[in-house]
Amino acid sequence: MRTILITGPGGSGRTTVAAATALRAAAEGTRTLLLGADRTDTLGAALGTATGPAPTEVTGHLTAWRPDAAARFRQDLTAFQTRAANVLDLLGAARLDAEEVTPLPGAEELSFLRALRDAALCERYDLLVVDLPPLPQALALLGLPEELRRYLRRLLPPERQAARALRPVLGRLAGVPMPADWLYETAARWDVELAAVDAVLTDRDTAVRLVAEPGPAGADAVRTATLGLALRGLPTEALIANRTLPETVADGRPAHPSPDDHPAPAFAPLLSLLAQQRKTLADWQEPYDVHPVPHLGRDPHGPDDLTALAVPAVNPATAPVEWPVTDRIAEDGVLVWHLPLPGAIRDELDLVRRGDELLITAGPFRRIVPLPSALRRCTVAGAGLQDGELRIRFAPDPDLWPARGR
Repeated sequence: MRTILITGPGGSGRTTVAAATALRAAAEGTRTLLLGADRTDTLGAALGTATGPAPTEVTGHLTAWRPDAAARFRQDLTAFQTRAANVLDLLGAARLDAEEVTPLPGAEELSFLRALRDAALCERYDLLVVDLPPLPQALALLGLPEELRRYLRRLLPPERQAARALRPVLGRLAGVPMPADWLYETAARWDVELAAVDAVLTDRDTAVRLVAEPGPAGADAVRTATLGLALRGLPTEALIANRTLPETVADGRPAHPSPDDHPAPAFAPLLSLLAQQRKTLADWQEPYDVHPVPHLGRDPHGPDDLTALAVPAVNPATAPVEWPVTDRIAEDGVLVWHLPLPGAIRDELDLVRRGDELLITAGPFRRIVPLPSALRRCTVAGAGLQDGELRIRFAPDPDLWPARGR
C-alpha cells in the first residue's frame, strides 16, 4: 500500500489538504483510507461527513477513520493486567478498572501509531492518507518507534532471556512467572509491534506531503521540517503552498504592482501579502515540488470545496532517501558515508561515535543510527557539509579490516 503522511504548521490547513488529497485519489478510482489523529472532528468538518472510531464510508472509494486513542489505551492496559494477573496477585497489587484509566503522556501517540500500522496492513485499500499532528509534534511522533525500540534493546537485551533457565527457586516452587519472565515477554511483544510500525514509516512507498502557507513563518517551518524529515530518511513527496491568493486583487489591478503604482490604503496590506507570497513561492520552486492551492475565501467544507482546491494527485513513485557508502580507499584511504541533510547549518551539526552507533545532531533534531556493517570496522576520520549533504569519512581500522590481496 502507498502511504502519504501529511503535516504542516498549526493552522496551515493540513487536515483540509489531507481530506482533499484522499478525495481526489478516490475520485480517480483508488481505494483510499483517510486516517486522522485529531481528537476533535476537524476531518469531518472538511469532508462534510462526521468521522470517528468506526470507519466511515465517505464515497464509494473513500473511507475515513479517526480512531479513539484513549479508548485503545484503556483496552491495552486492561489486557496487560490480565496477562500479568499472576504476578500482580503475588505482589498484592490492586487492579485498575477501565473506567478509572486516563491516558498517560505519550500513550495516545503510541495508540495512533498502532492504528497507522493496522491501516497500512489492511488489504482493502491501495492508498493510505494520514493526517498527522502539526509540526513539530509530527516529527517527534515519526521518530517514536525507532527510539522506543532502541530503549528496549538497551534496557532489556533479548539475549538476557537465556537466563530464564536459571530462574530463582521461588519462582519454580510458586508456579508463577517471575517478573523477569513476563517483563522480557512484554518487551519482546512491544518490540515486534514497534518494528511493524517502523516498517511502515520506513517503507519505500511511504512519503510526506508538507502543507504550509507561503510567507516567512511558513518558510521557516518548511525549512525546519525538511531537515527533520531528512534526518529520519523520509522523502518529501510534495510541498502544498496552501491558501495562495489569486493573481489579481479584488479591484482588477495586477497582483505584481510596479513601483509607480499607488494603491489605495485599503489595498496596501493585500498587495504586501501578495508580494510576500510571491517571494516565498519563488524561493520554494528549486528545492521542492511546489503545488499552489488557492484560497477559496472561506473554510473549505464538503466534497465540492475540496475538489475546488485542485490538490495534486499522489506521486506514484517518490524517490526514496538513500544514505550510500562510497569506497574511496584506493584514492583517499577512506570510506565516505553520504547523508543528505538539506537545510543543515555547519555550526549546528554534531557527531558522536558510540560503539556501532552514530549520534547525529542537526539543528533541533537528534537521531542515533546504527553504522553500516563496513563502517563498524573503521574509525571516524572527519566530516564535512557540502551542498546540503553531510559526508562522514571513515578510515579502516588495521586491526579489524582485512588486508587487501590476502
